[in-house]
Formats: sequence, structure tokens, C-alpha cells
Amino acid sequence: MNHLGIRMSLTVAPKPATDKQTTYFQCIAGCSAKHSIYDVVYTCPSCGGMLEVHHDREPLKQRSADQWKQLFDSRASTTTWPYGSGVWGLREWVVPSLADENVVSMFEGNTNLFWAERLGQQLGVPDLWIKLCGNSHTGSFKDLGMTVLVSVVKQMMSQGSSVKAVACASTGDTSAALAAYAAYAGIPAVIFLPAGKVSTAQLIQPVANGAHVLALDTDFDGCMQIVKEVTQDNSIYLANSLNSLRIEGQKTVGIEIVRQFDWEVPDWIIIPVGNLGNVSALYKGFKLMMDLGLITRMPRLVAAQAAKASPFYESFKNGFKQKISVTAQNTLANAIRIGDPVSYDKAVKAIVQTNGIVEQASENELAAAAAHADLTGMFTCPHTGVALAVLTKLINQGVIKSSDKTVVISTAHGLKFTDFKVGYHESSLEEVTSQYPNPAVHLPASADAVKAEIAKRLG
Repeated sequence: MNHLGIRMSLTVAPKPATDKQTTYFQCIAGCSAKHSIYDVVYTCPSCGGMLEVHHDREPLKQRSADQWKQLFDSRASTTTWPYGSGVWGLREWVVPSLADENVVSMFEGNTNLFWAERLGQQLGVPDLWIKLCGNSHTGSFKDLGMTVLVSVVKQMMSQGSSVKAVACASTGDTSAALAAYAAYAGIPAVIFLPAGKVSTAQLIQPVANGAHVLALDTDFDGCMQIVKEVTQDNSIYLANSLNSLRIEGQKTVGIEIVRQFDWEVPDWIIIPVGNLGNVSALYKGFKLMMDLGLITRMPRLVAAQAAKASPFYESFKNGFKQKISVTAQNTLANAIRIGDPVSYDKAVKAIVQTNGIVEQASENELAAAAAHADLTGMFTCPHTGVALAVLTKLINQGVIKSSDKTVVISTAHGLKFTDFKVGYHESSLEEVTSQYPNPAVHLPASADAVKAEIAKRLG
């Protein structure tokens, strides 16, 4: 879009004719049926298994790996609609047939890959990078998935679909992203939140965007059960990560990381996980790049869980012989307080295929890791604290080496969790001993008192 607000287009090679031919839902359990991504379907009608969006590889191989790289590099952060978006700049790998007028985008993605130089030196891994996904419109990586889902819904509605609203269960960030994108598209949104279990900043986002916010006396897993029942009526469209359209947007973060490294693959990517859609999405993006020859190896993926809600970690310990579900307990990392993750099967594949690891962090460990990072110039959410705590564990165990290029994905902006920050520095968080408290000091309005305090602090 130029400075006059006129949408412009790039000259690109011919796109596949329709998503029904080259991009479609298919069952991850191996059922042969294909379903249009414009159909209201979330699980396999034959076996009940999870669906994924499949992209036929042969049409994509009409471009060489170098041609894909050049195309994506040419679009990054431009103002040309809709390619300046970090998601829609990869349009052919996401939803190639979506009409321009139905793209619902706030130019999400293209977030900073931050060189954590000082923190990396202190931890002994100087090639440490933080992917700041919280530097997005609603403050979390969930924007990447919602731009895709809401755009597809807009196209469905334009084609006469019975869908009249979108809905999700959420621990905070999903609801904020859905509400914002739905408001931008003019589509009603219904939000199910566990009462009293999200931060004020997260609660007010969907409220401000005009969503229908329902606070339920249950946890996230309880909200998820209810939203699945409500969306059996095809007039309300399910927007949780059970809907694999979300994964199509979220997979772009891995592609974006590699592009930002000039198409070099890092050794490790560590990401906090709850419902397990995000680690599944990472793998999906890397698998596509591998299949098309843009990269020749996978990073090792690490799924980081809060110990108070760590069913995937428990499953990892038993070699994924069986899925473990738990009753998630109160945790500072409330956005990943999930005891029965819906994307379990996809996440198992992601960890196994990348020789990955699942690790957990206690409340004390995640709070300390977040505070330590903040002292080097960051401003971390508690979920990023989980990932940083797991990073520290793996360094101490000798698993991550000093020479490894390591990326930690920061999933949300710290400003969404100011109560967590205040509680830490006031040493009032349960189960946390604040190692780096730095409360404000109240002094009389006296130059002598101020000088004395500065002298005490600076020596």
C-alpha cells in the first residue's frame, strides 16, 4: 500500500490455480481424504484425527531454492500490499489463492531477531539470539496465526458461508489477537477466558476491541471443551490451534529466523509451549524449507514447559509411549497453563524429527531467568522466562555448547505482565525468592538524601 493508501501489487510468477488443488486439509493419521481449507472442518471426519494444511510440493518446485530466497528477501518489510507482512510475504507457502481484498493484515511478523550479546556472554553462549515475537500488533506471536485464520474466514463469508462469528478459548494472547483481527475485518468474535486466570492487560485487549468476552469459572482446558461444543454449530468458527490454519501463520516465524540469518539454520531453537501448536508450527516451516531445498538441515527444537503445567515433559520422559494429561496448576506463566494440549501428536513429530528436547522450569527458575535477562536490557514475559530457564539448564548440563548458534523465542511482550514484574521486584511472588530485586527507593525531597543514596549505590 503506497502513501496514498492505494494497494499495489508485485510482479510474481504464476500462482497455483486454487487451494483446492494444491493446498488443502489432510489428516495427519494418513487418511486419504482431502478437504478444502474453506470448509468448516477441524478434525478428520473419518477417524477424528487432527488435520493439517498440506501444500503439494511439485507446484512449489517450479521455483528454485535461490529464486524463493530472492523473492522473499525482496518483499521483506516493504509497503507493498500484502507482501510487507512477515506472513503474507510468504504467501505462496501459506494460502496462495486468497484474494487480495480478503487479506486481513496489520503487517505482522518481521520482528526483531535480537542479539542478546551481554546475556549470552554471561551464560557462556555468545551466539545467543532472542526472537522478539512480542513486538507485534497485539503483543504476541499469536498475530501470525490470526492473520491467516481471519483472512480465510473473510473469504469464506464473501463466498456465502454460513459462518457469522469466530470464537476461541484463551489464556490471554490468543483472545487478544483474535479480537483485534476480527475487529479489523468487521467479524464478530466470542472469547472464552478462565475467570481470574489472565492478566488485566490481556483481559482488556479483547474487551477494548469489542469482542464478546465470557469469563468462565474453569481453567483453560474447561474453556476449550466448551468452545468445541459451541462451535459444532457451523455458524461460529473455531479459532484455537486445533484449527490448523493458525499453524500456517505461526510456521513463518521459523522461516523468518532463517531469512534473518541470511538463510543459515541455527543449532537450537527454544520455545515455551502449552497447547503445542507453536513447536509444531516451527517444525512445519523447517520441513517445507528442507523439501524445497532452501536449507539442508534442521535445528534442534526445545519445548520449554512450566513445571506446574508440564504434560508434554512427562510424556517426553516416557519416550512418548503415551500421552500424559495433567490438571494444570497455578503458574506465573499463565498463557501456557494447559494440562491437555490439543496439538500433542504434531508436537511429538516435531521433537522426534529434529532430535529435540522437552524440559521444564520451576516458578523460581523462570522468574530468576526473566529478571536476569531484564538486567541486560530485555523486558521478558514469564513465558520467555521459562524458555530462558530451560536454556540455562541445558547450558549447565553441557547439552548446548558455547559455539552453538541458539535462538530463544520470546512469545509475548513483557508489558502484558506488569503484575509479574512488580511482584518480583517487591519480593511478593509465591514460591519465588527474588535474586535480583530492584524496588524503587522513596526518599525525601532533599539533595543531600539523594546524594547519599547515590553514593551508597554507586560507591
